[in-house]
Amino acid sequence: MPKMKTKSSAKKRFKVTASGRVLAAQAGKRHGMIKRSNKFIRQARGTTTLSDADAKIVKSYMPYSR
Repeated sequence: MPKMKTKSSAKKRFKVTASGRVLAAQAGKRHGMIKRSNKFIRQARGTTTLSDADAKIVKSYMPYSR
């Protein structure tokens, strides 16, 4: 059987931790920062872990990630 392919968009956007959680960038920070509160912008720094339902979808895109 040939190898399965990883979705290129997923490998650029997500990372799977050693425990199997999926890390992703915080949503809502691409544009429109003026209308967002400073608290929102501050709390949306860094990365976050996806919910179990979303993580299951993302893991199907990356068959060889742990």
